[in-house]
Amino acid sequence: MRDASACWLRAPGAAEIRPVRLPDPGPGEVLVRTRYTGVSRGTETLVFAGNVPQSQYAAMRAPFQEGDFPAPVKYGYLNVGVVESGPADLRGRTVFCLYPHQSGYVVPADAVVPVPDGVPPQRAVLAGTVETAVNALWDCPPLVGDRVTVLGAGMVGCCVAALLARFPGVRVELVDLDPGRAAVAAALGVDFATPPRAAGDRDLVVHASANAAGLQRCLDLAAVEGTVLELSWYGDRPVELALGGAFHSGRLTVRASQVGRVAPARRSSRSYRDRLALALDLLADPRFDALITGASPFAELPEVLARLTAGGLPALCHLITYDGK
Repeated sequence: MRDASACWLRAPGAAEIRPVRLPDPGPGEVLVRTRYTGVSRGTETLVFAGNVPQSQYAAMRAPFQEGDFPAPVKYGYLNVGVVESGPADLRGRTVFCLYPHQSGYVVPADAVVPVPDGVPPQRAVLAGTVETAVNALWDCPPLVGDRVTVLGAGMVGCCVAALLARFPGVRVELVDLDPGRAAVAAALGVDFATPPRAAGDRDLVVHASANAAGLQRCLDLAAVEGTVLELSWYGDRPVELALGGAFHSGRLTVRASQVGRVAPARRSSRSYRDRLALALDLLADPRFDALITGASPFAELPEVLARLTAGGLPALCHLITYDGK
């Protein structure tokens, strides 16, 4: 057995670091020493606050979650580490795993995906979020020359915007209430506007603000027969929309996308592992570094989660380090 530490939510609004005893890896398993994890701000603050609806407990489970909602629960899914023991082709490799915030862990070897040599391990924590963006664009890909708005410059919205910026002829505008997100948009190579100044008549509008008013604004921005792709997770909050006006006459479409299933367009030809490997390949683009907006040592994670949930720590992806730095 080996010693490790994990972050647990012992009750809504209260997290703590707990000791863990790890078994030696068996055949087909790997022992991973964590180097970095990322806090997926939108989802993890909902979990921290205890706002996961009971009807969604099963859908919201992370792959290696322990415990149950609302608490006690060990949660998280953006983990990058080094394989210390396991199959020869993985030993010493930097890998990504959908594992919670824990200093070391043992998982089946097929649960980890090697990080490409051209992707720094700090940036690789974004793989789970880029995977969400990949799935979204499989669900509703733009056409050449489309006018696209992404409303909500959080982790998911920014990752979607970064991928859209690569499409030929597609003009992307990132929209957020915080004018400070203009610098992130510039780093990603897309335009920026606040909601009142957002351009209209858009072929595709991607919503990622987790705010009902934002979804309504997306409908207002869509062109005739345009599509609004909904990526937000609202937890237990109700959402009200005004579906009069141009919604019917404009033949608008609202479509949901969620990473829990591979998009139908690729489900027959791509596995979850294929999708995650693609996300890691895409992270060779250094523009994604703009999404990592702070770092804290693992020992401070309970406080970091509290500050992120309360809004006292502005961040996109907050990096957690495990090397005592």
